[in-house]
Amino acid sequence: MSTNLVRFQDYLLKEKNYSLHTLQAYCKDIEFFQEFLQLEYDSISLEEVSYTLIRSWIVSMVEVGLSNASINRKIASLKAFYKFLLKVKIIEVSPLSKHKTLKTPKKIQIPFSEDELNLVLNHIEYKEGFEGERDKLIVDLFYTTGIRRSELIGLQLTSVDLSSKTLKVLGKRNKERILPMLDVICEQIKSYLGYRNKLEVINDENNLFLLSNGNKINETFVYRLINSYFSNVSEKVKKSPHMLRHTFATHMLNRGADLNSIKELLGHSSLASTQVYTHSSLMELKNVYKNAHPRNK
Repeated sequence: MSTNLVRFQDYLLKEKNYSLHTLQAYCKDIEFFQEFLQLEYDSISLEEVSYTLIRSWIVSMVEVGLSNASINRKIASLKAFYKFLLKVKIIEVSPLSKHKTLKTPKKIQIPFSEDELNLVLNHIEYKEGFEGERDKLIVDLFYTTGIRRSELIGLQLTSVDLSSKTLKVLGKRNKERILPMLDVICEQIKSYLGYRNKLEVINDENNLFLLSNGNKINETFVYRLINSYFSNVSEKVKKSPHMLRHTFATHMLNRGADLNSIKELLGHSSLASTQVYTHSSLMELKNVYKNAHPRNK
């Protein structure tokens, strides 16, 4: 790994506060480009690259069948690297300064319906004891707060304030936000904590959510949990924690919440990120309109 790539890693980690997962993804993309340069252009370094060479790389990725979305992600990593090189004055002009992002088809994410959520939360039989209490609370927290999977995994016992009915969440780039909790969630947390405190072994004492062996929950566990419960009630292809976040935002919009409030609850830095959820809300509005208007025969 080149010296500048190591410096770039330190910059992302220490100054930009990127997660280790994001850091690894960026560096993997850049190293992929380096391999291409070594194969096609022998000894040329990252710092000497022109847009013509990058364009050749893009063409090669298209030829092997990579999607435009995947190519855009790799170019975004490379763009961030050259932006860093500009910042530390190693280069004077980014070779990607005039690059235009490849067009990608917009994917319509269809959220879970209120009926599907009702079935999962009120009609599925959860296990007795600790596991059942934990699983139902996880599903309900996703749906009632819209938090990200990483945010839920990172919740500490101190994140919960039952007296004020609030939840402190550590979001992207270590940004904190305070979320309100419904009474029903507070009661579920009290019940869950009663079972949690009775676990024979607790290895991660500060973490709110634990596995039965006392260890902290992980990303794979949370994904499988959500996928498992929703597979019982939904035929949708995507049954993930992120889909519950999407569902939260859509249902809030359908029930009259304003976009700015949802932006704050989701922890988005800009309104543009939140507006993606308005599509599903518009679809629901169209259905209501068609069913209700007397002119629709």
